[in-house]
Parts: sequence; C-alpha cells; structure tokens
Amino acid sequence: MKGKGTTKKITRVSSPGNTSTATTDNSEPFVISDENKSAARKYRIFAVIAWLLAFGAEIGAIVLLNRPPVNTTWLIVLIIVGLVFVVTGSLLWKKANRLNPASEKDKFRFFVQNQLGVIIAILAFLPLVILIFNNKNLTGKQKTLTGIIAIAALVIASIVGIDFNPPSIEQYQEQTQEVKDLNNGVDHVYWTKSGRSYHLYSDCSYINTDRTDEIFEGTVVQARELKNITDLCDYCKRRALREKESVLPADTVN
Repeated sequence: MKGKGTTKKITRVSSPGNTSTATTDNSEPFVISDENKSAARKYRIFAVIAWLLAFGAEIGAIVLLNRPPVNTTWLIVLIIVGLVFVVTGSLLWKKANRLNPASEKDKFRFFVQNQLGVIIAILAFLPLVILIFNNKNLTGKQKTLTGIIAIAALVIASIVGIDFNPPSIEQYQEQTQEVKDLNNGVDHVYWTKSGRSYHLYSDCSYINTDRTDEIFEGTVVQARELKNITDLCDYCKRRALREKESVLPADTVN
C-alpha cells in the first residue's frame, strides 16, 4: 500500500542473501530462502574466524602474564585486540541469525544460537580477569589498571553479544502473515533509517515527515535483516483494518 501524497524518495532494498521482491501468494507458507541460508553461513564462518583470533589474542595475554616482568603495554594491546575481534564476531553472528533464524521449538539451540556472542565474551575475558587479579608477577597498580581494562572489555563484549530481541523462524512467519492479511496478500512494507517500526503505507505520518529524506521498501524479513525492525506501525494497522472493513459486502458486515 503506497498511499497518497508521498513526496519522499522511496528506495527498494535487497538483503545480502535475498534479492526477491515482495511476495503476493497469501497461501504460500513462509520459508527462509536458500540465498539467505547461504549468506548466513558465510557470516557465521567469518564470525568464528574473528572469535578464534580473539581467543588467540587472549592466549597471548595469558602467556605475557606468566613471563615476568610483565609488559603491561602489550597486555593492554592484546586485551583491546581481543575485544575488537569478539565484538566483530558477535555483530556478524547476529547478522547471520537475522538472515537464517533458529526455531523456538528447540529451546536449547534457540538460546545458544542467539546468545552465543555473550557466551564467547565470557569465555574470552572472564578467565583473563581472574588470572590478572591472581597474578604474582604484577604490582598492585598494574593489576588495577589491566584488571579494569579487562573487566571493561568483558562488559562491552557481553553487552554487544547479547541479543535482547532474538529472531525466530516462527516470528518471521507470524509477522509476514500479519502483513499479508492486512495488505491484500502482499508482503510489502516501508521503513526509515532511524525508524523502529515498519509501515504498510508510504504516506504514513510517522515516516512521511520533514525529517525524513528517504523511505525504504521491501519485505518484512528485509526490514528485520537490514535494520532489525520488528514492529508493525499501529496507525498503519488500524488504517488497513478500516479499509478492509469498508470494502466488505453488506451481508458480511452484518
């Protein structure tokens, strides 16, 4: 539903793994495309490589701790390098999860797949924090400095690694079907760079404003993949329901 009076630039997007356009078959069940699965696999491979490099940096830091006198400068450098790789891996892993989400039916796999970033963060930095504060080769000042930096790295990596709103195949199916039901069988929505909701109408007052330079259009899954947008605009939903009711036959309404 494009709506009337839209004056903003509208850009059709394509996700990294899915170049298909909006679907119009309301009876066709939603499935993750082979392209999305392939793209997700690549992101996960890169994520694992980044995490392995992070563990390599932390192992190097542990080796430094056992070689007095400890070079705190290099120790800090290795902690920061490890943090960069852990965060990079977590972001790539989250991207892969949005392309090819887990099913909520397998609760253990669903939890591990979506929270693997924070698990890796804990495994990478918590042992190092413990070793720093129990290390006899460091002075009190060195322990305080490097310990604080290691704790900060643990906290930052954990926050980035946590997925507070993890995607699931069931969620994708439900949200896609909701849009199709409201949109005459078409999986087609609009959103903006900073928006938190996707919309059924490009002229919705929440996105077609003076502050909006560009409106993006695509499928529900593309909005989730590219901007992690998970909610349908309430105003658009009410408007669509009113329009559907207005075209119902009189005997159906009664």
